[in-house]
Amino acid sequence: MRVLIACEFSGVVRDALIARGHEAVSCDLLPTEVVGPHYQGDVFDIIDYPWDLGIFHFPCTHTAVSGAKHFAAKRMDGRHYQGVALFMRGWKRAMHIPRVAFEHPVSVISTLFREPDQIVQPHDFGHGEVKATCLWLRGLPRLVPTQPVEGRTARVHREPPSQERWKNRSRTLPGLAAAIAAQWGDIGKNLEIAA
Repeated sequence: MRVLIACEFSGVVRDALIARGHEAVSCDLLPTEVVGPHYQGDVFDIIDYPWDLGIFHFPCTHTAVSGAKHFAAKRMDGRHYQGVALFMRGWKRAMHIPRVAFEHPVSVISTLFREPDQIVQPHDFGHGEVKATCLWLRGLPRLVPTQPVEGRTARVHREPPSQERWKNRSRTLPGLAAAIAAQWGDIGKNLEIAA
């Protein structure tokens, strides 16, 4: 299956899909942190390729409710509108992709677009922490928890200020990436076998 993982510099989801035999490529304005198939540039340069699955992690800095106290200022200079417009543009441009997941934290997207199809937590996929992640799905089932664990640390919320803070908070954890690869990647394999 041909898979695009948009706005991923870490390669975590890409590599989980490659490990299961898929042709996966990450795409980000930043270089990849781990050597592997990666397009460094604008996702809209390659979105029209005939992908079988698209997983989109558009930036949430100006739309997440965790930063709601800054919404007024972000509306004044347009950053809020740009963040929402980027998500919506991606959703529309990805209409040709049969299976699509858009990932975002709890954000204004739920109000301005629609409620997410699912909200997942790291503690359902082997990581003892909280980070509510909303998923808007098209052609994909909801993810099934694979390894619920005890512990509810808010690691991403306690990340100390640094130049790497946004990167550390945005990475997909390996347990969730493995579930994505197994559950959504195998759907594509099963459809190809059945065809």
